[in-house]
Amino acid sequence: MWRLRFPSRTFFAIKDGKALYPSLDSWWARTRRTPVASQPHTTRTGTGARKERDGAATTAAQPQRRAHSAHIHPLLPRVSGRSSLAQSARPAADAMPLALAQLQDLRERISDRLRPWSRSAQFWVRAADIYTSYKVCQLRAGFVKDEEEREAMWEQQHELGAQKMYSLCYELRGLFLKAAQILGKPDLAPMAWVKRLVTLCDRAPATPYDVVRDVVEKQFGKNFDDIFEFFDVEPVGSASIAQVHRARLKLSKTDVAVKVQHPGAEHLMMVDIRNMQAMALFLQKYDINFDLFSATKEMEKQICYEFDFVREARAMERIREFLRVTNKKPPVMVPRVIPGMVSREVLVMEFVKGTPIMNLGNEMAKRGIDPGGKIAAMAKQKILSDLTLAYGQMILKDGFFHADPHPGNILICKDTEVALLDYGQVKEMPEDLRLAYANLVVAMADDDLLRAEEGFRELGIKTRTIADNKLEELFQLSLRMFDTRMPPGVTVMSPFADDSSLTKIGVESFPEELFSVLRTIQLLRGLTVGMGLIFSCAQQWRPIAEEALLRSGRIRASQPKQKRSFLRRLFW
Repeated sequence: MWRLRFPSRTFFAIKDGKALYPSLDSWWARTRRTPVASQPHTTRTGTGARKERDGAATTAAQPQRRAHSAHIHPLLPRVSGRSSLAQSARPAADAMPLALAQLQDLRERISDRLRPWSRSAQFWVRAADIYTSYKVCQLRAGFVKDEEEREAMWEQQHELGAQKMYSLCYELRGLFLKAAQILGKPDLAPMAWVKRLVTLCDRAPATPYDVVRDVVEKQFGKNFDDIFEFFDVEPVGSASIAQVHRARLKLSKTDVAVKVQHPGAEHLMMVDIRNMQAMALFLQKYDINFDLFSATKEMEKQICYEFDFVREARAMERIREFLRVTNKKPPVMVPRVIPGMVSREVLVMEFVKGTPIMNLGNEMAKRGIDPGGKIAAMAKQKILSDLTLAYGQMILKDGFFHADPHPGNILICKDTEVALLDYGQVKEMPEDLRLAYANLVVAMADDDLLRAEEGFRELGIKTRTIADNKLEELFQLSLRMFDTRMPPGVTVMSPFADDSSLTKIGVESFPEELFSVLRTIQLLRGLTVGMGLIFSCAQQWRPIAEEALLRSGRIRASQPKQKRSFLRRLFW
């Protein structure tokens, strides 16, 4: 336990019965040492030279005055007799910078101890404000009969809520920046939220350059200037866990991206996830018929993995090699890890130059291409098709996939080539779960209600409903959760909407291992809606899913429809 003691003439901290900063006591002892024996005081005049510690000489002769008071400040040494105040105060003056530094260090330690509590308090106050404001608006809207007036009320509330959520995520940063990536999806949140939260992808505060140098030197055990010929002081981007700098290696002259972890970020993110888990339990009890807590538990595991860059480097190389051997030309580009330049907190990889996918429209306009024209639509369709093909192969064929396709991690390079960045969040699905999901993909592509129900059972998703058309509602829920397809005329698929399947079918239990798949699909759907396209990943993935089922022996002779469909897609 920490506690502070404030004796009459010193200041120190005690932890577990041991005093910290004992040098403060020794400093006090030095400044309180017994003065020279008193002599009859006489007034002296004249000049004299005394030597400073650095050897410089100064004139210090002044008439000496008798101390007019016996009450001297306790932090100054007492003087008597022939000892002058200037001579006796010199040890104290030398010790003051050390004491101030120690006091500053103590203050920072106490601040570090209190920061999680302060952070939690800020989160709950702000979250409660957003939640209650929406509940009040919901109550008021219930008394308004005019549809346009009710819509205006909600639009105003969405603007206010978006501003508050932006402030929460921007000021607290950490895990809340990741939450903003999900909440800011155009297919899930109101447009006011999307416009505000989409700007938070790379807005985390940057670690100072001198700290970055220290981290790199400590992790690699080499002098910073011996590693890099050039190192951009300003980061290319800064996220919740790390920031990325552009640099050039000194020996090979290769342009690289250097990913450096933010010191102390891991502890604060663990505090954030605990708060989000408590909020999830509250929401699923009173508002949302979905097992949110299991989702946050899986998120907790993934976040712990993200702080290990050695694991991330291995994941990059595995996915890069898998896509290379699976395709004549990989549908997406995966950066190459620089051998021998990986540690737990620093990762060096090849630098990929491209345009963030969120800026694709502006880039097309600069090149004289109408973002809403046919050429732009064809380019967007190819980009989305390549990206989702890579995900279909990773999830259904290998079971090991990149689980963080938010807009900040996707670059568009020359000739519409897609580069997929940041492999901190990857997931390996168990074999039985991968095949069960493949079965559900086929069911969604074929609009097979019975097979979709079977897929839910195989995946371990437990639901409850009192709806008469249970199969239809369950199928609609599967589309909302696991396909990028949007119903005709629908641009927002909010779980809070009156027609949402979650209001009719409650998800009592959801496998933690499946959350990464769910999150990936939701992010891909957000990209689909944001690009203004109509696209079903289930229909694109159907041949891959059928191949996985065929190889496993899941497609039997009693299922000729699936076999014919599979053969038709291969040869026609």
